[in-house]
Amino acid sequence: MQGALELVDGRLTQTQSKQYWDDGYLFPIPAVSAQQAADWRAALEQAEKDWLDNGLPRPLMTYKRVNAQLVMPLAHEIGTHPAILDAVEGVLGPDILLYSVEFMTKEAHSKNVVTMHQDLAYWGYGESDGILTAWLALSPATKQSGCMDFVKGSHKSPIIPHKDTFSETNLLSRGQEIQVDVAEEDKVCGELQPGQISLHHGLMIHGSGPNVSDDRRIGAVIRYLSPHVVKPNGFRDYGFPARGDCDTGNYDLTQAPNGWFNPADLDVYETVRAEQAKVMMAGATGNAEMYS
Repeated sequence: MQGALELVDGRLTQTQSKQYWDDGYLFPIPAVSAQQAADWRAALEQAEKDWLDNGLPRPLMTYKRVNAQLVMPLAHEIGTHPAILDAVEGVLGPDILLYSVEFMTKEAHSKNVVTMHQDLAYWGYGESDGILTAWLALSPATKQSGCMDFVKGSHKSPIIPHKDTFSETNLLSRGQEIQVDVAEEDKVCGELQPGQISLHHGLMIHGSGPNVSDDRRIGAVIRYLSPHVVKPNGFRDYGFPARGDCDTGNYDLTQAPNGWFNPADLDVYETVRAEQAKVMMAGATGNAEMYS
């Protein structure tokens, strides 16, 4: 496993920032302590017990996989953690909008995979440089547990055509997969230890294999964007002002959740979900919904 990068006062060096732009990804970045990651994992797993059958309007898995930061204080805490924002600032600059947080889990010995894809293929932002994903390991993300694989430099390509598979073992909303073959030798294994993060560009071709280990592979997937990025075609979109000046008029600014699954927050969640689905699920077959 690759040794963690050495930051300066918790921030990326110019060399590390350049490496991100050259490669399209950067890892492993030491964001929080292993103990903090363990505490967050424990909080998530307690929430899974407390809220699984607690009368929520939608299945708990839906809230974990789409905009968890709107209804789960834990997700908001992770997405706005200063150490993670410090690393993100080295790429996006001082103004940072928290776009979404989701918890992506592969159970031990599961066949679930994430097919090779580009995030920006479905987000409605075109080929923007102002969007990235931070992936935080809450448990070991190794080759055995199904860590992410990256294709170095692929963020310099335009959006590649994708197809929807809606496979039961695919963790993506549409089972989307790029229509090019990626050779195994072209994949860079993005292993992370608990508390470490990776950053990757929205055009990066990436995916992950099954979890053949004895532990759950749990990651917090955090999307950030520059509030200066404008979503084309007049669609509304939302984000939380995490750092700097986010009041650009390009987004409806959200608030921190008022507790776990607060009724008012659940209403906001549905509004945001409906607006984003107009773009993210456009052209999908049947009655497909985002992680319904």
